[in-house]
Amino acid sequence: MARSDPDVSQNLTVDMPFPTRKNIPAFLPWIVALTFFMEYLDSTILVTALPSMAESFHMGPNDLSLGVTAYTLTLAVFIPASGWAADRFGSRTIYALAVLIFTIASMLCGLSSNYFSFVAARILQGLGGAMMVPVGRFIVARNTPKPQMIKAISTITWPAIAAPVIGPSLGGFIIAASSWRWIFFLNLPLGLIGLLLVLMNVPQQRDNPRPLDLRGFFLSGLALTAILFGTELASHSGNSLLTAAILVSGGLALFYLFVRHAHKAEQPLIDFGVMRHKTLRIAVLAGGLTRISLEAMPYLLPLLLQVGFGLSAYDAGLLLIGFAAGNLIMKAFTTRLLTRFGFRTIATTNGILAIFSVLLAALPGPFTPVPLLLIIFFCCGLTRSLQFTTLATLPYAETTPQEKGPASTLTSVTWQMTMGLGIAYGALLLRMVAILRGEHPPLQDFTMMDFHIAIAAAVLPLLIAIPLYARLPAEGPKKAN
Repeated sequence: MARSDPDVSQNLTVDMPFPTRKNIPAFLPWIVALTFFMEYLDSTILVTALPSMAESFHMGPNDLSLGVTAYTLTLAVFIPASGWAADRFGSRTIYALAVLIFTIASMLCGLSSNYFSFVAARILQGLGGAMMVPVGRFIVARNTPKPQMIKAISTITWPAIAAPVIGPSLGGFIIAASSWRWIFFLNLPLGLIGLLLVLMNVPQQRDNPRPLDLRGFFLSGLALTAILFGTELASHSGNSLLTAAILVSGGLALFYLFVRHAHKAEQPLIDFGVMRHKTLRIAVLAGGLTRISLEAMPYLLPLLLQVGFGLSAYDAGLLLIGFAAGNLIMKAFTTRLLTRFGFRTIATTNGILAIFSVLLAALPGPFTPVPLLLIIFFCCGLTRSLQFTTLATLPYAETTPQEKGPASTLTSVTWQMTMGLGIAYGALLLRMVAILRGEHPPLQDFTMMDFHIAIAAAVLPLLIAIPLYARLPAEGPKKAN
């Protein structure tokens, strides 16, 4: 059973320096944050580059979606096994290997001469990303005492918050100045610096290596792949909604079997037992719904500006600076707000504000004054940043040191899955809007009103999450004495 609110509130404290354990550098969270930024930026900057890449490969933008999907599907298959790999071969070994694979794959993406070589490189990238994010999160969680956990988690969370909104702006600038290939070449210096820092500073740790849960690995891989691929199919016109529904339903059935297996297995691939903690359970369930809503925005807003307003990728990216600024500025106030008002008040109130900010983003047109657009996008960024940082902190509020690994793996799987589902959800909303008006246009022929309706409808999962947030502990993390 979960502990009482006062116990929970005292598990996390703030305003203290990072741990200075022997042989563990105080800047370890920043090393992890650097590699996270590389991975998250690459995942989001690609949306802006799709039209330019499609022209290079002599195909339509929608036809390139497999390059995005292949990456996400690889993540879904291999993320659950990342915790086992770190325990079996050592956290530094796996983390360094993940950064190396991701960097090499980025170079191969930039060198791709055709569609098939690009998809193959994206699959390799997905393999690196599947190990990099959960293992990096686990390294920080394992080596950070709870009194400093909120500060460390806030540090490694900012790339996931900032990259999706910096990505479109940076992508538009790169495409305008050079070629889409430099979107991937940008990872080379970041990857090499990150690899060097990991090898020099990340501790080599193992934790009772256990046999790989092969049955769980195959069940989880098939389940998550079916869910993501089915959702992706449903989001593109021309694909059968019935086929997509069958795939998603089959994936959910397989996932149910995986959960049942995990509860019975002695050493499961993912330990769902940690969800007995209320804060982690809400972080997974309500957090997943929230990310589906809010991750649809970095997909829909650039398309609204480029397709709906008729702006270039570069001009659209400039307008989205307001979104990025809101995300980054809020980071300076998140800890204080959580300390002052507590988990329940922040998650619930800010969730409602996030709904209103998204609805505001559904209103502008091409003649809306630029300052007003920047203010609206800025508000979207503020609420998004605060909600995501709160959700990243919650999983570790009640967990014991022995539960940090399972909690990290579970939250990483949830985070990556819902990021992919959020993009697919945004595309699916556009398709449903077109179906309701009896048309099946290609992406470039969607109207401004189509985007307005899709953006407004994106808040539905977040609406469902609000009652769950109301069940959080009233207290927040306390300041250390």
